[in-house]
Amino acid sequence: MYPKILIMAETLEQIICYHCGDECKVERITSEGKHFCCIGCKLVFEILNENNLCGYYDLNKSPGIKQTVLTGKRFNFLDDDSIKEKLISFRNKSEIHITFHIPSIHCSSCIWLLENFKSANNGVLQSRVNFLKKEIALVIDESKTSLRTIVDLLTSVGYEPAINLDSIQHKEKQKVNKGRIIRIGIAGFCFGNIMMLSFPEYFSSGKIIDAGLKNFFSYMNLLISLPVFFYSASEFFIQSYRSIKHKATSIDIPIAIGIAVIFLRSAYEILTHTGAGFLDSGSGLVFFMLIGRWFQDYTFDSLAFDRDYKSYFPIAVSTIKNGIEKEVLVNDLKVNDRIIIRNNEIIPVDAMLLKGQASIDYHFVTGESIPLPAQPGDTIFAGGRQTGSIIELQVTKEVSQSNLTQLWDRTISTNQKSRFEFIVQSISKWFIIVTMLIACISAAYWWNTDIHKAINAFTAVLVIACPCALALSAPFTYGNIIRILGKHKIYLRNYHVIEKLADIDSVVFDKTGTLTESAHARIHYIGSQLNETDNKLLYSLLRQSSHPLSKILTKQIGLNSFYDVANFTEETGQGVSAVVNGKRIKAGSMKYANCLLSTNQIIEGTKVFISFDDQFLGYFVFSNSYRKGILQVALSLIRKKYSITVLTGDNENEKEQLNSIFHNKATLKFNQNPNDKLDYIRQAHQKHSKVLMLGDGLNDAGALLQSDVGISITESANSFTPASDAIMHASELEKLPQLLQYAKSAVTIIIISFIISLLYNFVGLSFAVTGTLSPVIAAILMPISTISLVLFTVAASTIKGRKLQFK
Repeated sequence: MYPKILIMAETLEQIICYHCGDECKVERITSEGKHFCCIGCKLVFEILNENNLCGYYDLNKSPGIKQTVLTGKRFNFLDDDSIKEKLISFRNKSEIHITFHIPSIHCSSCIWLLENFKSANNGVLQSRVNFLKKEIALVIDESKTSLRTIVDLLTSVGYEPAINLDSIQHKEKQKVNKGRIIRIGIAGFCFGNIMMLSFPEYFSSGKIIDAGLKNFFSYMNLLISLPVFFYSASEFFIQSYRSIKHKATSIDIPIAIGIAVIFLRSAYEILTHTGAGFLDSGSGLVFFMLIGRWFQDYTFDSLAFDRDYKSYFPIAVSTIKNGIEKEVLVNDLKVNDRIIIRNNEIIPVDAMLLKGQASIDYHFVTGESIPLPAQPGDTIFAGGRQTGSIIELQVTKEVSQSNLTQLWDRTISTNQKSRFEFIVQSISKWFIIVTMLIACISAAYWWNTDIHKAINAFTAVLVIACPCALALSAPFTYGNIIRILGKHKIYLRNYHVIEKLADIDSVVFDKTGTLTESAHARIHYIGSQLNETDNKLLYSLLRQSSHPLSKILTKQIGLNSFYDVANFTEETGQGVSAVVNGKRIKAGSMKYANCLLSTNQIIEGTKVFISFDDQFLGYFVFSNSYRKGILQVALSLIRKKYSITVLTGDNENEKEQLNSIFHNKATLKFNQNPNDKLDYIRQAHQKHSKVLMLGDGLNDAGALLQSDVGISITESANSFTPASDAIMHASELEKLPQLLQYAKSAVTIIIISFIISLLYNFVGLSFAVTGTLSPVIAAILMPISTISLVLFTVAASTIKGRKLQFK
């Protein structure tokens, strides 16, 4: 019996779990010809196999997470509708949207499995992973499955969501890494005592008269060093093990090797009585490396750029109280506040419909473009867009602002990568391999002549060579620029926009609402006299629309009372119409309002024609006032050789004025409808132009989305355009040339920081290979170099911003 047991034990030690990669030391379970270390891992494999998701194992060897705890009734609370409603961010009939934090996401296999999770349950309609935040966004059809079933399934395959009900209403504060603080304290205590016990060795140059005393001090140092190398340094070893297990590179790998070499060599010398070892250097190395990382994290946290909605969106909404309308910031909205949403406006918070004909387009949320009707009492979720007349809503949830950030982020594909990400990935792939080769060559060179120099050289090379600064240069430069621009009411979607702005060679402007300033437009009416009732009918129609010309006329008429509106429609590029007090009122283009006048009978300028019951009454003529600084903007763009185009739906009446503004250097295209603008951008791309489009975000949504960078120009705080890459307040349009220059400067700053980082590594390695650089000094220099380079990028981008009037 005994031999058989021993043979079995030996065999088990050599069998690796197909799912998690752990050794099958205790038990061996087989399924489909695969070996597993426990029932949990076998269950996960069978679930994946049943749903044709075993491609998960092709991306990484044994990528799974050991699953030893079955869910049981742990998630019964998800059957409670009141709790479930607090977790979900959107509901549409049986479809719900929800985002979970998954702490166990760690590699490419995790991303593949979770993004293909809909294959495991036909109730999952969509699954998207945010690897950096370790989050999964799910779209679930509750008619086919339940939220609890999905959470149980996620947990059973090793990806248990961290559901913290307290964080639903209160944002969790960032916690201090207490474990690292304790490790630093233990490492510092042991380092100090090892240094003290090593004084006799230092002062006697290694020639202590009493051999017994020498051995006693050496053994004491070895004993004291154990907590340092087996506890304080554990994070380096754990991270290295995880990286190696999943065949990934990590900066912790060479550091862990250096620490291990110092300890093992020191233990060997002390136990064989051939030397005193390097325990003082080793414990100091761990101590200063931990301090460096703590200080590094502290610096990064203090420079962190908050990506919530407040950093980006000047979102406000019209509220109504006691019959008085007032714009209020979304951040200031309270539950039970009443808000007004006009045609084409985004609903910024979850709310209940009180009045009006709601037709909600959830295209930016679900991808479905068919508007959904809603009745008074129905819940309308943040991110929907009203496609009809004015509606009145009552706020039901204050915390839905973060949905706007998610909405804006997911409108554009998240698969795009920065050009610098490719560079860093290419360098990092070989960085550790080259570092290891240099360390081994240096140690081999000094080994026969001076073993102490060999150990110093080997460890110092591994510690001082670091690609961290290289990897952090771009995120911190771009992050700081996004923060600075946000202060100037220029809100960028993400840092990819900065890189695209740096490549722009063609600028396309819409005219109305972009080049022109609606607030100072002069209005002249020509046609049949409008009485007080007529003005009220027209005001009732125009207040439904968020178009710039509608807002100007609404303000011009300036009434406080209005009629109820029915069958409101707004045709993009044409006009608005509705039944008001029994009459069909139209306002818009000449054709839309049935104007039969010839063009030579009409005064030049931007015009809005009106008709009542298809009978043409007259038209409003707008004397456009061009925005402050537009002449300087045009001149600056011309000097910098940008190709300039103006696309407008108006006729050629203002051709001479536009040619004067752009010094006859711009291409002017008139009578352009939204499709014409979109086609023009496509044609520019065929000529390999990099196009920046600036428009009002309503009629120009398609062109903004088609362009390389689309900037929505807004005069009001509540214009949120998910189709754009950036939102710029109209008052900041005069800084467009500075914005383009700032983007180019950002690329230059990053290139300079790359060069500095590479020079640092070259100089550091030059000293390290000589064996004269102590590993302790290397441990101090490494985080300092990283922090100093990050501070350089932040300082350089801040100074450049001030020079360009972004203070």
